[in-house]
Amino acid sequence: MIPAIGASLPRLQTGSVDAGLATTSAASAGPVGRADFSAVLSQIAKDAVTTVQSAEATSIRGINGQATTQAVVEAVMEAERTLQTAVSIRDKAVSAYMELSRMAI
Repeated sequence: MIPAIGASLPRLQTGSVDAGLATTSAASAGPVGRADFSAVLSQIAKDAVTTVQSAEATSIRGINGQATTQAVVEAVMEAERTLQTAVSIRDKAVSAYMELSRMAI
């Protein structure tokens, strides 16, 4: 009975997804084919800086009357979310470091 139910369910075609993952992670692959943790954190930091710079530029355009209030508010809110994420990641990293420093050797 169970094989009949399983046979009637739709199947996902994962061949193209797996191939896309292989090409994406190949550039930053480590020894086991996974992305390097430091490379991921570096990319997150670059994206955060870009987001904050974009928000600053939008705010300046808003002051000059070249951007709507809604665009300025959206950009500032996105920058705030980015900053909160960065602070959260920093707090987790500090917490992990403190936990490691308390371990007995």
